[in-house]
Amino acid sequence: MRPFLRFDGRLAVALLLALTGCGGLPDQYALGRVADPPLFGMLPAEKPLDKGKIYYRDGDYGLAEQAFRQAVEEDHSDAEAWLGLAASYDRLRRFDQADRAYEVVIKLVGYTPTVLNNLGYHHILLGNRKAARKTLTAAANADPKNPFIQNNIGLLEGAEPEAEPRGQGG
Repeated sequence: MRPFLRFDGRLAVALLLALTGCGGLPDQYALGRVADPPLFGMLPAEKPLDKGKIYYRDGDYGLAEQAFRQAVEEDHSDAEAWLGLAASYDRLRRFDQADRAYEVVIKLVGYTPTVLNNLGYHHILLGNRKAARKTLTAAANADPKNPFIQNNIGLLEGAEPEAEPRGQGG
């Protein structure tokens, strides 16, 4: 047998020692050291806005409200967080607070189709069918193919809502 094909365990141990502590590899590869700094607070699910969306989608409106409230406290100009907060208040039947949150959203972004859709659902919850129809019609005129808007119009007309969620606030 040729000597260069034979495995020598001592050589493997020496190579392992050289790689792990004797300068064979840069520090990030040394045993017992963290390669990258921790990412706490940087993952999307750890951000209040993203947590709020997850809670809302899962039907945990109280937790969604808390997360969206934290998001607007961190950034008063985050229209998406304000809209989520308003939608959460609607689902919690805290309509006076929803009204205030919608006022802020409208000041930030105006009457977008999404805002109009959420306001339309808000009016449905309040039992104000006339205001709901007017608002949802404006939303549908601005975005006629939006399934969330169409679903809320169907809800207003007495049709069974589709199985998928109607969007925030809807």
